[in-house]
Amino acid sequence: MPEDINNNNNNNDDKDYEDVCFICRRPESKAGKMLHIPNNICICNDCMQKTFNSMSNINMTGPFQGMPYMDMFSGGVGNVQENVPAGINHEAGTSNLENLGEFSVQDITGESYTQEMFADYDLTMVNVFTTWCTPCVNEIPDLGKLKNEMESQGVNVAGFVLDAVDGRGNTSEEAIEKARLLAEKTGVTYPFLIPDESYLNGRLSGINAVPETFFVDKEGNIVGETYSGSRSF
Repeated sequence: MPEDINNNNNNNDDKDYEDVCFICRRPESKAGKMLHIPNNICICNDCMQKTFNSMSNINMTGPFQGMPYMDMFSGGVGNVQENVPAGINHEAGTSNLENLGEFSVQDITGESYTQEMFADYDLTMVNVFTTWCTPCVNEIPDLGKLKNEMESQGVNVAGFVLDAVDGRGNTSEEAIEKARLLAEKTGVTYPFLIPDESYLNGRLSGINAVPETFFVDKEGNIVGETYSGSRSF
């Protein structure tokens, strides 16, 4: 594996996922220790400070009243640390989305895919990863083996390169090129897909720990549990 990919996340080798800031999308290895708030949302210190700085300009009784998490600030910015939970375990959870709906995406080679990609398989494992995440990179060969061994039994694998698109919908050629290199070096045959502007109708939005894996049936329904963290097969 190229040095620039393997060494991007050395300080996270001791766990099977890395926290990602919900706001700036930087990993913990780059942004520093994260604060955790309800619903497994992580925020880096920089973004939290920017939030603090902007709070003084917000009328808490205006249009922001009643918004999720705004009650955490009702006692003043100085009380936020007391209201933030000590931490949230990234354990298996279930998705609120029942069907992925219609979508059209491209993979890193330019080939197009739609929701019909699920129709030929009883079950598709969707693995959401980033090119800078060491646990993500390390599990790709295992996912390739799983795909090769289980395809005849109706199971497929598809990867989504989360950092191939930023929060504004702009593609990152650097991330796409790294993903191409990963595909070449690992020899996997399943597609590395680039999120569309809707982030797969919202399913890929707000992911704060990678890799994340969920399962889709041939009708496009999300089934079973969602898993954060890498796995070995």
